[in-house]
Amino acid sequence: MSQTYLTTDQLAERIHYDSRTIRTRLKDAVLLEGVHYIRPFGGRKLLFIWEAIQRDIGAASAGRAPVVPMANGAVAHG
Repeated sequence: MSQTYLTTDQLAERIHYDSRTIRTRLKDAVLLEGVHYIRPFGGRKLLFIWEAIQRDIGAASAGRAPVVPMANGAVAHG
């Protein structure tokens, strides 16, 4: 499977965050090296893996969504 590598600026455009926020607040807090980004050839440049970010982008908020019990015994998330 092919992966899509994005620069910090390209990722910022896709997820509507400032590039500086990605570098200072998201990188290593929710975007993990080896999972969501790589450093090609061990350098300083970061390349973000779009498919991994797309897969995990809602996971943190989904885990905090309230669970609402329903009359039939099921639950609704939201």
